[in-house]
Amino acid sequence: MKKLVVTGSSGLIGSECAVYFDAQGWDVHGIDNNMRKDFFGPDGDTTWNLQRVQRVTSHFQHHEIDIRDRNAILAFFDEVRPEYIIHCAAQPSHDLAASRPFDDFDVNAVGTMNLLEATRRSVPEAVFCFMSTNKVYGDAPNEIPVTEQETRWEYAKAEDCNGIDEHMRIDQCKHSLFGAGKVAADVMVQEYGRYFNMKTGCFRGGCLTGPGHSAAELHGFLAYVIRCAMERRHFRIFGYKGKQVRDNIHSFDVCRALEAFYLNPRPGEVYNLGGGRQNSISVLEAIRQAEDVSGNKMDVEYVAENRIGDHICYISNLDKMHRHFPDWSITKSLTDIFSEIAAGFGDV
Repeated sequence: MKKLVVTGSSGLIGSECAVYFDAQGWDVHGIDNNMRKDFFGPDGDTTWNLQRVQRVTSHFQHHEIDIRDRNAILAFFDEVRPEYIIHCAAQPSHDLAASRPFDDFDVNAVGTMNLLEATRRSVPEAVFCFMSTNKVYGDAPNEIPVTEQETRWEYAKAEDCNGIDEHMRIDQCKHSLFGAGKVAADVMVQEYGRYFNMKTGCFRGGCLTGPGHSAAELHGFLAYVIRCAMERRHFRIFGYKGKQVRDNIHSFDVCRALEAFYLNPRPGEVYNLGGGRQNSISVLEAIRQAEDVSGNKMDVEYVAENRIGDHICYISNLDKMHRHFPDWSITKSLTDIFSEIAAGFGDV
């Protein structure tokens, strides 16, 4: 039986990967120490998701290991010797990173280094996928001209319509400390592919979402909007008139992308991965759709100051994904995503 290691296996993407590959007969080893609860409090607690994964899988083993513990990671890889590693564990909030910079860098950059070196020492032939982030581009995407529409900011030039591709620069801009740490990890993943010819790939996620998200105000945009609507919570919009745009990809379609890379790995490659133009939505538009799916009028407050380094309009250009993996596509629409997340709150 093929062995897969998933870090962050109780989180959104990690849990989806655990269930997805378990169903295909993989022996799945999940690494997660529920640090999301430490970062975000009760909203971030992933215990419920771990229990769900354990309930619905047949070949899943949970390991409570901290990826910052280098010796533990080296020993674990030497014992398990996986064919495939999907690295999802992270401190994911650019706001939180400013107040906990050591934790942020140690998890995101040092933790990634520990995993890469453990892979190189124990299973250098394995495929290694890293869930990076579009925050590696910092605020450089804000240099793209936009026009203001009734409910969203939109790219002003026709050539930008399909969004941001992998040629966007990653330096000489403001990232947030989170974004800078993820740059370090992203570049190191590339380097292990290019220098050691290992089968590493970086996936620079847009808004990754789905019913497995333990959404909090500081992370999990779409799921948090829906949570606030479903639970009648107060919701705050931060800047840009609420017209900032994000493209959203369901965790299931992320799994399919990672599977495509496993089947055809390209050492040191980088991909932008989001919902693309078809799954783009502004905060204002998301509020309206969340009200529709929940049947509740939302309690919304507008805060004029935007989050530091926040993107005004970010849509992932998926052309490279489609070129390299022509059988992959977005299968979950925004309507599907809203419905699934809303229904999920009744299952927690």
